[in-house]
Amino acid sequence: MAVRGNTISKTFIWILLALLIVGLAGFGATSLGGNIRTIGSVGDKPISVELYSRTLQEDLRAVSAQAGQNVPFSTAQALGVDRQALARVVTSRALDHETTQLGLSVGDEQLQQQILSMSAFQGINGQFDREAYRFTLENAGLSEAEFEESLREEAARTLVQGAILSGTTVPDSYADTIVAYIGERRNATVARLKAADLTEPVGDPSEAQLKTYYEENIDNYTLPQTKKITYAWLSPNMISDTVEIDESMLQAAYDERDSEFNKPERRLVERLVFGAEEDASSAKAQLEASGTTFEALVEDRGLNLVDIDLGDLSKEELGAAGDAVFAGATGDVVGPLPSGLGPALFRINGILSAQTTTFEDARAQLRDELAADRARRVVEAQMSDIDDLLAGGATLEDLAEETDMELGTIDWTTEAEDGLAAYEAFRDVARSVTDEDFPEVEILEDGGIFALRLDETLEQRPQPLDEITERVTAGWRTAATLDALRAEAEALLPQITETSDFADVDLEGETLTELTRTGFVEAMPSEASIALFDAEKGTSIVVDDVADVLIVRLDDVLAADEDSDDVKRLRAQLTSQASSAVAQDLFEAFAADIQQRAGIRLDQNALNAVHANFN
Repeated sequence: MAVRGNTISKTFIWILLALLIVGLAGFGATSLGGNIRTIGSVGDKPISVELYSRTLQEDLRAVSAQAGQNVPFSTAQALGVDRQALARVVTSRALDHETTQLGLSVGDEQLQQQILSMSAFQGINGQFDREAYRFTLENAGLSEAEFEESLREEAARTLVQGAILSGTTVPDSYADTIVAYIGERRNATVARLKAADLTEPVGDPSEAQLKTYYEENIDNYTLPQTKKITYAWLSPNMISDTVEIDESMLQAAYDERDSEFNKPERRLVERLVFGAEEDASSAKAQLEASGTTFEALVEDRGLNLVDIDLGDLSKEELGAAGDAVFAGATGDVVGPLPSGLGPALFRINGILSAQTTTFEDARAQLRDELAADRARRVVEAQMSDIDDLLAGGATLEDLAEETDMELGTIDWTTEAEDGLAAYEAFRDVARSVTDEDFPEVEILEDGGIFALRLDETLEQRPQPLDEITERVTAGWRTAATLDALRAEAEALLPQITETSDFADVDLEGETLTELTRTGFVEAMPSEASIALFDAEKGTSIVVDDVADVLIVRLDDVLAADEDSDDVKRLRAQLTSQASSAVAQDLFEAFAADIQQRAGIRLDQNALNAVHANFN
């Protein structure tokens, strides 16, 4: 049965063009001595070496692009990229097997029209060129029959995929339920009770009360594991003042960075390039006649302002357009003027005056930078000698006496961030050091070095009450105040009805409207919002808010606003996501069923041979 489609998927065409650009050098059958043509099969459909190599190469490029650097094949394998590529080609060939069993195929006329329209096969006159067709396929290592069969398979495969993926919808009740829950709103009245509102202020705790509170909240007064560490440390900053920098070095550094210290007058400009002088002149005339705006001209070209922003440029950098641009004022659009890409309009967004920093003014900065650089090299040069001292049995105390290193101690915890603990390199070593380790020289992020010794490890332990009495007292007083406020608030609840005024019980109420589950309300903590959505209409609840207590009354329950743009977007997003997820699940189940029925055969030796070409 032949099935006529409107178009054949362009996926295979672009894959072919990519093949023509990168070639098959290093991949596929040509690299395997001509002996291995397939890596296996799904049913009666062989999986060619070329298809798997090409798919694997595409996935490798995608991973490298995401990482911002070339990812070695061994790393890609550890990430499962090869298994992902194999799964893709197996699924693809499984669909090809199924379409053959179903008798699906694209008609000859449709196939011919598709081939004739491909620019890769057209001559200089824009018409189909038989010789170009033959030559292109030959370079790609494909016969005409193989290429046309691939097009037929791609078309049939696309038809089956589309039938599954595009015809799936979810019931409206799915989105209705979630939208009703998320979009539901509340109106409420809230009043805040503070310590100053208490009938009787909270006094000081007794010794017994303080001890009880301390024991009940012992986690708040427990010290973390602490490592008592002795270290020897040498940083470039410690010796930078002793480094000598002569005048000639300062002058040389200044001359080398002349463009940094002495900048000519510049302009912040945007450049909109046109294909012809007439087009640029017409655009300029529209601007002058107030018939359009510069932003509209940019948008009409399919561009954004960021696409045409040149940043700050000197007159020299602007070339032939420099004089005219520098003669304009901020906000002016000048041109048409010549540019390296053609006639252009230039908009002036700012004028930056020339900047001149004399050698004398730059001296201190240059001296600090050169001294820091020299100090880093001095520190680096000492590493070998310090290593030798440690290897010879020298202690950290010996290093402090015989070298420029400074001795220090620290009670280190995972929360420490001061001094040497501010360095990640130090924290890494401190985290793993044991009392059996010998000091070793390590390098810090700023070029400094250190060595450390673990003297003692203190496990988690409570701080003695007599050392933190003031802190525990403050905690007790906060807790006691909340208890008192909560008790007074609970006593007021029976007097707060659905229709009563908060002023009747000497409370200053604030009305909050259309609160949502996901919204932020400055007047209430998140716990209050959660409790509010669990409450019944007309009831009041008491919620703690740090040192205060809130009384919140639920005044009204409102359904989701179906006319709201937010709710409409939410409904559309939920429906789209759910439909896509169901469609993908159906497709994966369909593909798995095909593979199970057709049977999969893979040649591990052939797979290994392909992988060898990527190593």
